Amino acid sequence: MSNSNENGAAQFGRSDTGNNGPIIPKSASEALRPEKAPQPPTKRSRKARSQVVIFLNFVMTVIVFVALAAAGTVYYAMHQYEKAGPLEANKNFIVRSGAGISEIASGLERGNIITDGRVFRFVSEAYLDNDTLKAGEYEIKAGSSMQEIMQLLKSGKSILYSVSLPEGLTVKQMFHRLSDDEVLVGDLPQELPAEGSLKPDTYKFTRGTKRVEIVQQMAAAQKALVDQIWEKRDPNLPVSTVEEFVTLASIVEKETGRADERPRVASVFINRLDKGMRLQSDPTIIYGIFGGDGKPADRPILKSDLDKDTPYNTYIIKGLPPTAIANPGRAALEAVANPSRTPELYFVADGTGGHVFAVTLDEHNANVRRWRKVEAEKAAEAAKAAQDAATTAQPQ
Repeated sequence: MSNSNENGAAQFGRSDTGNNGPIIPKSASEALRPEKAPQPPTKRSRKARSQVVIFLNFVMTVIVFVALAAAGTVYYAMHQYEKAGPLEANKNFIVRSGAGISEIASGLERGNIITDGRVFRFVSEAYLDNDTLKAGEYEIKAGSSMQEIMQLLKSGKSILYSVSLPEGLTVKQMFHRLSDDEVLVGDLPQELPAEGSLKPDTYKFTRGTKRVEIVQQMAAAQKALVDQIWEKRDPNLPVSTVEEFVTLASIVEKETGRADERPRVASVFINRLDKGMRLQSDPTIIYGIFGGDGKPADRPILKSDLDKDTPYNTYIIKGLPPTAIANPGRAALEAVANPSRTPELYFVADGTGGHVFAVTLDEHNANVRRWRKVEAEKAAEAAKAAQDAATTAQPQ
């Protein structure tokens, strides 16, 4: 009996304060109720209050803020860089030689071609890396984005202008055309190049190209062309130097504008040189009188001109004149280098833009009479037309 009482006391009367304290009995419900967890300390730890932790928290906050701001700035800049620009119509823009990207960006913004010069500058610098924007004049298309403009200026595909210098012009006449071109800049050479030394052609260039550069290009192109054709010439030609070759080609150039006739005209002059006959070429007379300026369009060749004593009058001198009388093109040079094989010694205009050829003087004189008849008929028609026009213009 005593043992059971002691066990009951152990079950219901153990003290909450420990094994050695008095035993306080608990009811069954109290014994089953969970005990409360201990409360955390009310004071913050020293580590939480540390200044280092506070500073690191601040730094992390700043970094996050800066990263977000940078991301926003980059997004805005790229959006502005890639979206369509404000330009409503195509516009030309000039990048001067030596201009930096800041100057270019400012010029684009002032011209209302882009909306923000700073965005163009900084984003373009990132794209360009070690590349550059090229000088020149560019056509900016309406609505072009900053990225498209940067790619265009980077490519160097600027606007090309051209100057046409046809076959048969003298050096002085070519210089006049170059001088009159308003896109070219700079002075022409003080000393005229040798007659026949410039290649007739259409030359393309960008705004700001110097006139002397075009002249140098023309001279180099003509030399290369002449040397190439001279190497493939007929070895039996009655010319011994490149200068004589160009001189004869210039006479052929001035005698006919028809490419299909040039080898035949060249044959006539070569046959004459072989026989020791005078060339009797009217263009040489004109050059001897008017030089590189050329004959005025309304000035006919007079009979007295045939007797003027100049180094270029091939009615008087034998052989070739001292220099070329114009700048010959490829067709005339090739015609002289490899002329037609004919026995013909004469030719005269036929009234249709071409010529009629003859072997004997009698045939030639008959052709000349026909030509003079054609000239007389044309003159009569022109006089009648002028008279009719004057009559019509008179008040009734």
